[in-house]
Amino acid sequence: MKRLLIGLLAAIAVAAPVAASAAAHGSTASKKNIVQLAASDPQLSTLVSLVKKAGLVKALETTKVTVFAPTNAAFAAVPKATLKKIASNKALLTKVLEYHVLVGVYPASKVTMLTSAKTLEGARVHFRVKGGSVYVNKAKVVTANVRASNGIVHVINGVLVPPGA
Repeated sequence: MKRLLIGLLAAIAVAAPVAASAAAHGSTASKKNIVQLAASDPQLSTLVSLVKKAGLVKALETTKVTVFAPTNAAFAAVPKATLKKIASNKALLTKVLEYHVLVGVYPASKVTMLTSAKTLEGARVHFRVKGGSVYVNKAKVVTANVRASNGIVHVINGVLVPPGA
């Protein structure tokens, strides 16, 4: 079950921009699952690559989760040596990906009512609202409430790093 949810994290994160585009055009929820959405969005290619490296692609089809999805630009801001270290260590990569996932569906209206939540990885992420923007740890939510058939995505401008990673 945990590996299934880890995979869902990655897939949801990958799907965010595509779903955001659909939402911007009047669609409130996609009929596509996370994997289908993710595969069609070039702005999430780094995440897609990492999901494949972690071997999580097949696990990303049905479990209900919320993912805080870093964009390519978010990954580009991570030092190359750090990103290489994470990508080359499957256990560490899985830990980092799991830290972006909450079990269950948390739209922005719920997130803004929380101060923190336990991630699939086991550690907590912290939320705050500042100047009309929502932050998860230090990353800003740039697109909220992107829906797929099996979850919800909040696109963020930073990569979340679990404590001790």
